[in-house]
Amino acid sequence: MGEDKTITFYTAFSPNGHKIAITLEELGLPYEMVHVNLPAIQHKEPWFMKINPNGRIPALTDTLEDGTQINLFESGSIQQYLVDRYDTENKISYPRGTKEFYQTNNWLFFQNAGIGPMQGQANHFVRYCLSSEPEQYSKDRYVNETRRLYRTLNKHLQDSQSKYLVGDKCTIADIAISSWANITAFAGVDISEFPYVGGWQARMAQRPAVHKGSQTPKKVDLEKLEMDPEAFKTYLKTNEAWIKHGMDEDRKK
Repeated sequence: MGEDKTITFYTAFSPNGHKIAITLEELGLPYEMVHVNLPAIQHKEPWFMKINPNGRIPALTDTLEDGTQINLFESGSIQQYLVDRYDTENKISYPRGTKEFYQTNNWLFFQNAGIGPMQGQANHFVRYCLSSEPEQYSKDRYVNETRRLYRTLNKHLQDSQSKYLVGDKCTIADIAISSWANITAFAGVDISEFPYVGGWQARMAQRPAVHKGSQTPKKVDLEKLEMDPEAFKTYLKTNEAWIKHGMDEDRKK
């Protein structure tokens, strides 16, 4: 399945990138991985903007049956494409039109519209200082909203008989949310507050595809890194530089 296709996956260290890598690994699809260098602003270079006009990772290209190339961006869209085209045995999805198919979409969009944006903003305001203005309100707003979303997830997992989000198996929704749940500490959220999420995370981590995909392109152990204050400061400053560059460029336009 998929051996005669050409999939190229563009990514960097990111939960949104990890969920695509994990999806590819779960489906056993061959792919070429291109590490997009964010500090070097490669995601804004013309070659990449042709693939994703929004200038964000992840992105993916594939060859269709008629020989033409399709460019895909937005992680939820990429996940849905991969299972629609390649998950013919419904390993990590349910047949289109079933109740479970739509329930999977509920939780996939819960991540894409809720956890991703809110936790991403919490990451920004908790970790990066790009303004001299007080930011406590912003931190409280996004950290507390992230905690609310994980409380919702925790209650759902508590009530789930299978201990997965939908039905009796791992789906792209589990992959999408667990990739973000791996880095809650970076957003100032203690995952131990949500024991059912923690148990689910432990089960997900035992999956070989999750282990491999979460290290693509290269694993950054944020908790270990934070134990070395100087190394962690350097990591944050490197990220601050390209984030600020993007903000400055957007301000000019």
